[in-house]
Amino acid sequence: MTELPYEQVRTLLAVIDEGTFDAAAAALHLTPSAVSQRVKALEQRTGRVLLMRTKPVRPTDSGQVVVRFARRMAALERDAQAELGITGAAGPARLPIAVNADSLATWFLPALTRVPQTPPICFELYREDEAHTAQLLREGQVMAAVTSSSEPVAGCTVRRLGLARYLPAATPDFVARHLSDAPLERCLPDAPVVVFDRRDELQDRFVRSLTPDGSAAGPLRHHVPTSEGFRDAVAAGLGWGLVPEPQADPLLRSGTLVELAPGTHLDVPLYWQQWKLDVPSLALVAETVVTTAAASLYPQHP
Repeated sequence: MTELPYEQVRTLLAVIDEGTFDAAAAALHLTPSAVSQRVKALEQRTGRVLLMRTKPVRPTDSGQVVVRFARRMAALERDAQAELGITGAAGPARLPIAVNADSLATWFLPALTRVPQTPPICFELYREDEAHTAQLLREGQVMAAVTSSSEPVAGCTVRRLGLARYLPAATPDFVARHLSDAPLERCLPDAPVVVFDRRDELQDRFVRSLTPDGSAAGPLRHHVPTSEGFRDAVAAGLGWGLVPEPQADPLLRSGTLVELAPGTHLDVPLYWQQWKLDVPSLALVAETVVTTAAASLYPQHP
């Protein structure tokens, strides 16, 4: 089998992590020409195109295989350095993790604060929809992910975290203007709605659960791509939306928001997927995340 020279593999990983050849060159203390030559040499050695020369660059399917290999090698190298007592030159362990915005805004950051920092760990968080975080695992961009997918990515393990609960809510004034003339299942499909982005299907799923004809949420959609911004947009009366329970509770208690269908909610199962790799820092983070999730989310039974 053709060998994969570590310096070339490490250079490819740097290009992916930094996003451009120039930035990778600065990180590796090389010239952009040297970085380009190393990547081309690796592509010639493997006989495959490994990068899409976009901005930022992205790995091809073959490139994803090499990036996963590179990240594993980097983690093993760091562990070996730690055991040999030469971690000072390498710096803290780097853990890239994909997490959805609502978890990031509620329970996930408190989990990271509970991770012991001896030896130090540097977290690099990638914010992505829970339905799509697993793709970052496939691409090799992250070593772990909070995801709604229970199907393990190749080379990964899966653990249940729990159920994230969302409450359909709006301001009292919004309800009076848009949702008071007919039953909710008739009014809601026509009412203005707040969605996270164009891939956000939670509001559509909720409306379909109410309507016998399977209608989706209304066409007047406000796209607000942050968890806090989404909550604030609903609280400002721009539209109704499914607000994470921890964010909705204080607003419901104060009367800023009201539940559209008291006692009704939408639960999203969350899982922790990580590479099958014996990396102490990754194992430590996983245990802390799972423990915090168990105290923060609703139980998810098999």
